[in-house]
Amino acid sequence: MTSFQIDRVDKFSMPFYVQAVFGILGRPRKFFSQLPLTVGMMPSLTFLVISALFFCVASLMNIRLHRFHLMGGIYLFNAVGMVFIMSALGYMVMILSIGKKVPFARLFSTYALCSGVTLLVAWVPYSVVFTEPWKWYLIGIGLTKGCGLKLREAALIIALSLALWILFFWSLLPIISR
Repeated sequence: MTSFQIDRVDKFSMPFYVQAVFGILGRPRKFFSQLPLTVGMMPSLTFLVISALFFCVASLMNIRLHRFHLMGGIYLFNAVGMVFIMSALGYMVMILSIGKKVPFARLFSTYALCSGVTLLVAWVPYSVVFTEPWKWYLIGIGLTKGCGLKLREAALIIALSLALWILFFWSLLPIISR
């Protein structure tokens, strides 16, 4: 695929899925630069759900459990839910720290597309060591090229939202360890 030009993204299509995967894998800066500003949440959410379903099925093939449907639901909820939580944290940090107003749909699309691509590899055992930093690197590219933030602003948003997430779980340790 030589061109990553996407004219319209109001609804999901398989050509969009394939173009997004190859665009983000091949030339993420060009892909996010050419992604229309009017991209909606539904195409990105559908992209994420399809990638999450692939992740769930592939992950369940690696383990032997009696309750596949339960684990599959947990994997799917975690894969999709984390994108909502982290994009909401990123949006909150963006508004409170730099005051820049990028529409939430645009920010969510960046997080969903980057997470969806990394989910295609994340099912491989022990790959989290590579896929997690790679996902945040792609999100940084998406924030700078797709959302118009400066590198410093994107790094601040990523660092602070990750710090808030870690502090949240750290605060739960006394409750969990009872």
